[in-house]
Amino acid sequence: MQNQTLEPQIVTHSKTKTMPQWHVVLLDDDDHSYEYVITMLMRLFGHNASQAYQMALEVDNAGSVIVDTCNRERAELKQEQIHNFGADPLIPNCTGSMTAVLEAAP
Repeated sequence: MQNQTLEPQIVTHSKTKTMPQWHVVLLDDDDHSYEYVITMLMRLFGHNASQAYQMALEVDNAGSVIVDTCNRERAELKQEQIHNFGADPLIPNCTGSMTAVLEAAP
């Protein structure tokens, strides 16, 4: 009879961590036209005209709309781009950009 040595089995588990996701939420106001909102969403986020229009409707009716969900660094960049987009040339009393906030995605 031969002596056999059993080697212990080592089991490793690797778990991929994903970066937490953040919502970029556009807030409604009465100082910007649908054209402004649609143009901004198309330029900054690459939404097509139909998507941008639906988001403009939602922000107008619900008071806010999620325009992007991404990692925190990109969310902060997109928020800054919204805040720097400028006044709406179609609204004479418009003095600046729209407002966006960041919310942790569930």
